[in-house]
Amino acid sequence: MQPSKPAPAFAFGPRNFRLMWLGIAVLAAGFITMKFGDKEQYGEDFIGITLGPLLLVLGFGIEFAAIMVRDKSLHTAPTAASAASFTSPDAAAAPAAPTAPTAPAYKRL
Repeated sequence: MQPSKPAPAFAFGPRNFRLMWLGIAVLAAGFITMKFGDKEQYGEDFIGITLGPLLLVLGFGIEFAAIMVRDKSLHTAPTAASAASFTSPDAAAAPAAPTAPTAPAYKRL
């Protein structure tokens, strides 16, 4: 009987996806603001030149955070029950006694 492989996990959790959707919404608001937000013909007012690019920088910052933030719900510590599921039935019946550290099997030069 072979031990079962753990199921592959996604790198992103629900928090990451919420941040990504928020970033996409802010980016869309920035582009819309630059295109349609001004009364001037070519968007040469405060909204088109200042507010739109600031929203874009904020949106890209949120997207960067969505990629880099670690979702705590994905990284839980393994429990004894999950560790026992990867061992043989005989090993799960009797807990192993702690052993003293042994010397390494290799020799240093």
